[in-house]
Amino acid sequence: MRHIADGLTYLKLAAVTMIWGGTFVAGRYLADQVHPLLAATLRFTLASAALLLFMAVTRTPLVRPSRRQWGQLMVLGFFGIFFYNLCFFYGLQYINASRASLIVALNPAVIGLASWWLFKERLGRIQCVGIAFCLAGAATVIISRNPQALQGATMTWAGDLLILGCVAGWGVYTLFSRGLNQSLGPLQTVTWSVLLGTLMLSAAALVSPNVTVAALRAIDLPQLLSLMYLGVMGSALAYIGYYDGIRRIGATRAGVFIALNPLTAVVCGAVLLDEPLTMPMLLGGVVILLGIYLCNKPLAQGRAMGI
Repeated sequence: MRHIADGLTYLKLAAVTMIWGGTFVAGRYLADQVHPLLAATLRFTLASAALLLFMAVTRTPLVRPSRRQWGQLMVLGFFGIFFYNLCFFYGLQYINASRASLIVALNPAVIGLASWWLFKERLGRIQCVGIAFCLAGAATVIISRNPQALQGATMTWAGDLLILGCVAGWGVYTLFSRGLNQSLGPLQTVTWSVLLGTLMLSAAALVSPNVTVAALRAIDLPQLLSLMYLGVMGSALAYIGYYDGIRRIGATRAGVFIALNPLTAVVCGAVLLDEPLTMPMLLGGVVILLGIYLCNKPLAQGRAMGI
């Protein structure tokens, strides 16, 4: 039964990261048309509404966090929502979705090493090889999609640094949610961190001269649909699934599924933008899946042996 439960968790995490892969395409589409702060604020306003609606439908009341938990949730809201999404939308103004997803594929290595260093989470040799495979596969997929991916324009360095900020923000968000996941549960943790992050974004938007009523009225239907995908699918539903995955199988094994993001970005590009699927892309996808298998194999064997 444990193997079946783990298998369902892996499928859920795969679906979550595939949804997140599509957010790079949606974010890049919005980057040149909607101001980053406005896009981030609207994304998480929609995410907040979706989460509150979900809790109302399931009759799940919001619990009142303790004073210590409030502080932790503020940290998650700042790094995982406010900081991450400003870096995300501003970064996509300077670099394309492929390059951004390649940089974000560093997440498994960052989360795995930080989990080992900070929380003494087991990280064996085979897992290290698996993480390396994930990164190598992601690089193969992205570079094959755009041979110029590593040749930047004038402001590419700024975009790279901003997307690296996403990696840092997501690392903090993933690792420091562990205690809250156990005490509050994934739904409460996600909802409170999203609500607090949305308040931070809204406060910044209110004092920004770039966020105006005219800018809101200028948003058309395709932009609104992109924001709904980012907010409802890419934030509310995906965050719940990801948090639940961390609670069930740990931060290292959950984090490694982030490597599926660039693979999904390439597939979305092929389906939505008529970009060709080449042999290097398919090869990179196989390498990513092999890396995920290797990252999960050591711990699965340990449980089977009673370790």
